[in-house]
Amino acid sequence: MDTTYSVVDIYNTKPQSMISFKQVCFGYEKQKALFENLNLHLSPGRIYGLLGKNGEGKSSLLRNMAGLLFPDKGEISIAGFNPSGREAEFLQDVFFIPEEPYLPSFTVEKFSERFGLLYPKYDRTEFHKGISHFNVSVSDRLDKMSYGQRKKVLIAFALACNTKVILMDEPTNGLDIPVKTQFRKSVLSAIDDEKIIVIATHQVRDLDNLIDSVIILNENKIAIQTDLETVAQHLSFETYADIGDGSDSILYAKPGPGGCKVVTRNIFGTDSRIDLEQFFNAVVLSPTKIQHIFDQNPPSQESTTVL
Repeated sequence: MDTTYSVVDIYNTKPQSMISFKQVCFGYEKQKALFENLNLHLSPGRIYGLLGKNGEGKSSLLRNMAGLLFPDKGEISIAGFNPSGREAEFLQDVFFIPEEPYLPSFTVEKFSERFGLLYPKYDRTEFHKGISHFNVSVSDRLDKMSYGQRKKVLIAFALACNTKVILMDEPTNGLDIPVKTQFRKSVLSAIDDEKIIVIATHQVRDLDNLIDSVIILNENKIAIQTDLETVAQHLSFETYADIGDGSDSILYAKPGPGGCKVVTRNIFGTDSRIDLEQFFNAVVLSPTKIQHIFDQNPPSQESTTVL
């Protein structure tokens, strides 16, 4: 059984979870279980990064949230609904962007008119503004678009639907660097205290300056779930000219032309800019050491789970 340390349960200072997994087991036929006794609690008002290498179960986790896959055991609650029921009220308030989007042979405008009716809080003006930022025209045909262009339309539409829950699976695939910058701006402008956004990706750098909480999957388990403020409290991210005799205290190191980027324990409470990619690698390569550091002094800001 998974071990969960939740400071929220002790201090009871955070809002009720909008997304909750309790002892969830899930797997595919003729394969070993992908998740066993998985516990996960996510609160509104946050943008979560769901990180993990390919094959760790990120997409399956999102599809269980969206009600497109069903757990073998356990309970899932999304905004008060059991997603497997696929109730109309649930579908109106949850939007899922798959990694490989299928869109009909419509113009962008017709797509907006037809499918916007399914979402009571859909804002057509907001959608037009979104596609304009992505340099997409309302007269463009979806079936003539490139993979990246279709992604732009679906991202803009998802944000304009104003659902409580937005789930994105590898949304930045197919986007160039300037568009990724606009993507971050668009997502940040869409979040509020009543919404929750979960972005699953293996392209960790794409979530820099976007997410405020992180969930890292490793070996089909939640290796850690925490907010970035807590990461900054516990870890230090620096560049050393030479790691020398300090190698024993280093959790992760990556040599480069400007020196060696390292992750160490933040013993002296220094401020450093979090490198999300380095943090991910440190968790994957040194999960036991990271667990020990986060277990020793649990923060009071946000629930931290280490397994």
